[in-house]
Amino acid sequence: MERQRTYVCIDLKSFYASVECAARGLDPMTTRLVVADPERTVTTICLAVSPAMKAVGVRNRCRVFEIPPEIDYIMARPRMRAYMAASAEIYGIYLRYVSPEDIHPYSIDECFIDATAYLSLYDVTARQFAEMLRDAVRAQTNIPATAGIGPNLFLAKVALDISAKHASDGIGELDDESFRATIWRHRPLTDIWNIGPGIARRLAKYHVYDLKGVTEMDPDVLYDEFGVNAEYLIDHAWGVEPCTIAEIKAYEPESSSLMNGQVLPCGYSFDDGLIVMREMCDDTVLELVEKQLVTDHVSLHVSYQRGEGGQGMGEGADVAGLAGAPGAEGALVPGAAAREPESAESADFFQAEHGVRSLRRDPFGHGGGSRKIPERTNSFKKLHGYLEELYRETVDPTRLIRKISLGFGNLVDEDLATFDLFTDHEAAARERRTQEAVLAIKDKFGKNALIKGTSLQEHAMGRERNNLVGGHRG
Repeated sequence: MERQRTYVCIDLKSFYASVECAARGLDPMTTRLVVADPERTVTTICLAVSPAMKAVGVRNRCRVFEIPPEIDYIMARPRMRAYMAASAEIYGIYLRYVSPEDIHPYSIDECFIDATAYLSLYDVTARQFAEMLRDAVRAQTNIPATAGIGPNLFLAKVALDISAKHASDGIGELDDESFRATIWRHRPLTDIWNIGPGIARRLAKYHVYDLKGVTEMDPDVLYDEFGVNAEYLIDHAWGVEPCTIAEIKAYEPESSSLMNGQVLPCGYSFDDGLIVMREMCDDTVLELVEKQLVTDHVSLHVSYQRGEGGQGMGEGADVAGLAGAPGAEGALVPGAAAREPESAESADFFQAEHGVRSLRRDPFGHGGGSRKIPERTNSFKKLHGYLEELYRETVDPTRLIRKISLGFGNLVDEDLATFDLFTDHEAAARERRTQEAVLAIKDKFGKNALIKGTSLQEHAMGRERNNLVGGHRG
């Protein structure tokens, strides 16, 4: 029988803000700093706030205007390349102590580590091991961290998200017994890893507001409500997670896809949205060519501007203020899942860690769709044609657009590309040579070294996006 494993989940506290504090030689725990672009309006979202800001009641992912005027703070412009470099540096610190096979990066500021073999190697307890890694990171980068410890990935994550917040040393630890004693009755359910507001709302229909309630439900009811995903919910309600880091690393998906999406700076007209979609298609097709892949499935999603056609709240409305606004009595706030069922079912918005979110899948309407195309290709001419046809068929020309996403699915090696009797092979070869030349120039001189005339139009976004990292200035 395999020995019980020990997992550590480490999270870098307010990572972006901590990096900015460290760069200034300041202590993130005592410095009031927010990461937000000062060149944008006061409605811009703070990507992170330092622990010192949270200590005075400023929540993460708030908008600048929500920060009380009496609070003095530093505003730091987002620098995504700096955050990526800091994350890589910290990953290198972990590698001094742990093999890469035992690390699973979960996000830019969080990772799981299988500590099982290292406890005896370093002759330490799990808590001492977590402290050792955390202290090494703080000593080299001045970035603080919290940690969760558990016998499986789920319990380690829950220990980090919930237990560590109440631990004086910032390290939470759970086993089967303590999980049932401290987490089973924890509310709101949305604090639990992988339980979002939609799942919480559906459970509320059965008067279930915590994990203990899930364990008491009829499994058949859960499977009827959630399908195969009920298995994950049942396992997690009992503190069970059979998946290991080794299995995650060994996993190979049956199919793959490429996605590209962006939020537009203002409401775009139908024709302007078509320009942006063309730029996005061009970028994504070049990625297909670079990776030597072809696709036979295209998808498109367009979100409309709020407040149009009697929907939403109006362009100038403050979504973040809904929880306390008149007429928003049903809005969920922390702890709302412990209230009466009517609140969970009637509310349109809830207060989450990263701001106010909608309980509805898309309350403001959307256009787009997906379709299988009759060939496997990475030709821009062909794929743009299919996407433009889908755009014109599914997008409302009378509404303004705020977000566009597109994707190519069922990706396979380009050796499996298909042709028909009407294919102009000479034209296809010319397009391919052009694509390869464009990739070579962009790789050597930068993405904006060579652009299409489309990107010079007034509402085009390509040149600006080429200078961004993760949607933000580098």
